Amino acid sequence: MPSPLPETDSASHLDLIVEMTGDFAHSHDVEATLRLGLERIAERVGAEAASLFLTDEETGELVCRANMGPVDVIGLRLPPGTGIVGRTVDLGVPQLVKDTRRDPDFAGAVDAATGFETRSILCAPMAVRGRRLGAIELFNKKGGTSFSLTDSRLLQALAASSALALINAMLVADMAEQQGLKRELELASEIQRAMLPGPQPDQSPIHGINLPARGVSGDFFEILPLSGGRLAFAVGDVSGKGMNASLLMTKTASLFRCLAKREDGPGRILAAIDSELHETRLAGMFVTMAAGVLDPASGKVVLANAGHEPPLLFRDGVFTPIEGDMPPLGIAPELFEGGCPETEIELDGGTLYLFTDGLTEARVAGGDMLGPEGARRMIRDAAALPAGERLEAVVRSLDDTGSLRDDVTLMVIEDRRPAGFERRYPARPEELAAIRAAVGRTVRALGCGETMAGDMVLAVDEACQNIIRHAYKGEAGDIVLRLDRENDRLVIRLMDFAPAVDVAKIQPRPLDELRPGGLGTHLMRSIMDHVDFLAPPAGIGNLLQMVKRIDPT
Repeated sequence: MPSPLPETDSASHLDLIVEMTGDFAHSHDVEATLRLGLERIAERVGAEAASLFLTDEETGELVCRANMGPVDVIGLRLPPGTGIVGRTVDLGVPQLVKDTRRDPDFAGAVDAATGFETRSILCAPMAVRGRRLGAIELFNKKGGTSFSLTDSRLLQALAASSALALINAMLVADMAEQQGLKRELELASEIQRAMLPGPQPDQSPIHGINLPARGVSGDFFEILPLSGGRLAFAVGDVSGKGMNASLLMTKTASLFRCLAKREDGPGRILAAIDSELHETRLAGMFVTMAAGVLDPASGKVVLANAGHEPPLLFRDGVFTPIEGDMPPLGIAPELFEGGCPETEIELDGGTLYLFTDGLTEARVAGGDMLGPEGARRMIRDAAALPAGERLEAVVRSLDDTGSLRDDVTLMVIEDRRPAGFERRYPARPEELAAIRAAVGRTVRALGCGETMAGDMVLAVDEACQNIIRHAYKGEAGDIVLRLDRENDRLVIRLMDFAPAVDVAKIQPRPLDELRPGGLGTHLMRSIMDHVDFLAPPAGIGNLLQMVKRIDPT
């Protein structure tokens, strides 16, 4: 068993350990502290030169990070296991080589290149709880003597202390870097949030919301007023996460704001953005995006989609996806040379929803994804709320469950035209289903209860059948259907362009007469408060008006 150090030496060595540990703890420059510590160790042990090697965690190489003596070898890289220092790190125990000429692992290449003569080496590992940080290597004991076991124990203690202090210093540096990065992310998030549209007025037909999963988001949405009262809108999702996705998101949103005011239509806007992104995009990154233009006066939307989630049209309790087959932006510019295809959508009292995949990929209880059906269920459950509150309710339910794994952006585009309806239909039996659906939807929106809505559908269906069978007699023609609310009355007008009918011949017959015909007219008059034939515009065709006092129950 090695003899203990003399008491005076032990106290002196302990003082050095405490002093070096304090230097590491208070230093903000790890490299400078390493050099200072190495100089003190070399001086205390009495070495002519010294080097401190740290392990490169990516390559496993040993890299000289501090050096003292006549030869500067800082930056020297040794393959794993090379030389006496490599052996020290691998074995995890000090190596005392009194004569380098007798050690097979000693490599004299450095001596040959520098002219320095290495006679003896003392090397101790820097390790903490199995983590191999590197080693401290001392060369040539001053005075011509060799390093001793006492020197070895001292260097081992100093190396272990240095390793612990170095880890602490690295942790402090990492914490400072993380705090700086955190503040940068907070600033980036503040800038990004400022770029998104603020809350829209309640009467606006378009509302949007963004909920980032992290400090910054790769999602965005935009709402822009255009000439003629139209509104441009977009929802986008940048591939990837973090700062790079945030920067690409910022660029794409800025391009949309610029191009929407000068390009004609969302298809041309997306094609122009694709061209710009392809020139400057980050490797492996792309943008999915859906953009459109709403004409609030007509309730018509022109929509273009570049690889984005299919928007959903919600009307009469039914969801209809609006599919697209173009790739994301920034991948295949040749496919966008002719522009991005556009789809025209008649909202017709319905609501269009745009969203990113963060909605469908949100996790629910049990870890399963919400999925398309779950997303539709959430939207349907909140459908009675005003648009802004509706979006808040959806994203709040996701955030409250902690299920958010990706950024979520959700947008709603509504048909907010004054209540009323007018549409022209071909006078064919196969159009009756669409007419019935339109009547049911519209009269409910005008304030009719379910019972009354069913009666109105029945009355209009019967009137249209009469027009098809008796006015047009099966020939081609059109029916114009108009529904309005006038104070507390529902007014239904049906106009055709067939020859004028003899009103006297279409009066309802007594119910006890057993012959065909006349029952439809009787049904309409029994349902409605008033059924009248009016003079048609320009005296062409027939105009039937049916009026009913609105019952909200």
